[in-house]
Amino acid sequence: MSIFQAIVFGAVQGLTEFLPISSTAHLVLLPWALGWPDPGLSFDVALHLGTLVALLIYFRADWFALISSALGILRGRTQAPDARMAMQIVVATIPGAIAGALFEHKAEDALRAPQVIALMLIALALVLVVAEVVGHRKKSLDEVSWGDAIIVGVAQAFAIIPGVSRSGVTITAGLFRSMKRDTAARFSFYLSTPIIAGAVAKKMLDIAKEGATIDQLTPFFIGIIVSGIVGYMAIAFMMRYLQTRTTYLFVYYRIALGIAVYLAIWTGIR
Repeated sequence: MSIFQAIVFGAVQGLTEFLPISSTAHLVLLPWALGWPDPGLSFDVALHLGTLVALLIYFRADWFALISSALGILRGRTQAPDARMAMQIVVATIPGAIAGALFEHKAEDALRAPQVIALMLIALALVLVVAEVVGHRKKSLDEVSWGDAIIVGVAQAFAIIPGVSRSGVTITAGLFRSMKRDTAARFSFYLSTPIIAGAVAKKMLDIAKEGATIDQLTPFFIGIIVSGIVGYMAIAFMMRYLQTRTTYLFVYYRIALGIAVYLAIWTGIR
């Protein structure tokens, strides 16, 4: 992999991991469209490690408060809002973790075809439109209930399907549960942190078994840096954007990209 390709992949991962447009879809479609080689397992780890660092840095104050409250739970202090949120994050993470452990490889092997990804891009876009229309958008973060957390957590399990988007499906579920848009995004990012951390840890174990060659090191570190920087900017953008705007921009993009993929296949371009 060239340095230029590493930069492009890192930027795409950092941007699409947190916008509701599916990072997996873009990382599959990018080499498919440009004829680039598959970046491989070690580079996939680098990309996700970079976005994990972006999450931890951006929400560092939040995570400090949540972890402190989680430790307080061990001492019996469970009434604070942060303690309740910490417990909700743990419980809501379980469905996604189970789905990833059981079905991630099967889903990636069976559903990574561009046709399937295009279908999922369009399908979730339409569901997101419904969520925008019917959602009441009145709940702030401290009003998120256990039912809200569990529903969003179950929705996150569907993110193993390429083209769905982790942030897309969890924000959509949050809107259906009457969360404000920025609340849905913040809770989505909270849930994605342990899932991404778990995925990075698992893939690093896989790399340790396979071994990494020296020529992978430069793209590896570039991927971490670029995906981290762009990911941080993408989080900041989403948190500001959704305070005053709808998600329709991402709906239009998902539909346009899905149609473009189908047209490329139909015309024989790819």
